[in-house]
Amino acid sequence: MSDKIIVKDTEISVKQYKKNDFISLTDIAKAKNPDEPKDVVKNWLRSKTTIEFLGLWEQINNEDFKGVEFDTFRNEAGSNSFTLSPTKWIKSTNAIGLISSSGRYGGTYAHKDIAFEFASWVSAEFKLFLIKEFQRLKENEIESKSLEWSLSRTLSKINYKIHTDAIKEHIIPKLLTEAEQNYIYANEADILNIALFGMTAKEWRESNQDKDGNIRDYASVEQLVVLSNMESVNALFIEQSLSQQERLIKLNKLAISQIKSLINNRSLKKLSK
Repeated sequence: MSDKIIVKDTEISVKQYKKNDFISLTDIAKAKNPDEPKDVVKNWLRSKTTIEFLGLWEQINNEDFKGVEFDTFRNEAGSNSFTLSPTKWIKSTNAIGLISSSGRYGGTYAHKDIAFEFASWVSAEFKLFLIKEFQRLKENEIESKSLEWSLSRTLSKINYKIHTDAIKEHIIPKLLTEAEQNYIYANEADILNIALFGMTAKEWRESNQDKDGNIRDYASVEQLVVLSNMESVNALFIEQSLSQQERLIKLNKLAISQIKSLINNRSLKKLSK
């Protein structure tokens, strides 16, 4: 899966490969020749300066780089008869700075160091805008990861609070009726719905015909946190071969206990805002 950045009206793909950022040279080349971007990349590879740069990058970053084959390309580069494709460069020298694939979603990608060099060859202005948009992408990723960590940390605190409250008290509000406990639900998902929401998905739809989506789309943050916990617990109950009725009763009690704990939890209130 790749990210997209827009550089001077050109869409550029950026993807992770072996924990490094690789940028599409094919996309960058479209800024110079939208119809034949492959030719732009091949023309760039014909240059002796390009081959020397690629070779130096590989020598610094690739222990398995084949220097003898590189020397052959370097000696031939720049002559009128010299041609080189990304695939040939990769296979001949065991290069890791370029990756190339065919097909509808294929193309040539390069490590960001090399991609910036290629962009400079296309246009100095284009290179500057590419670096700017790439940095913006990385900053957004860092911010996103920071938010994910904060959310994970908050949920961790919430789960800890649930455990401590369970030890302190066992106040059980109204449970499911005996008739509800004895009813067999064909859909396993409805076991969780009954335990948490007090109704099946079908019953919710019949009572909310004016709303789109399903019962879980309208759940509160507290309910979603508990639902996640219940799914794991239910899987454990199934492994223990508990009957559907036994699981329903236990999950209902679990839902009531955890919801009560979460409603008064300050961390969750901050998360809900």
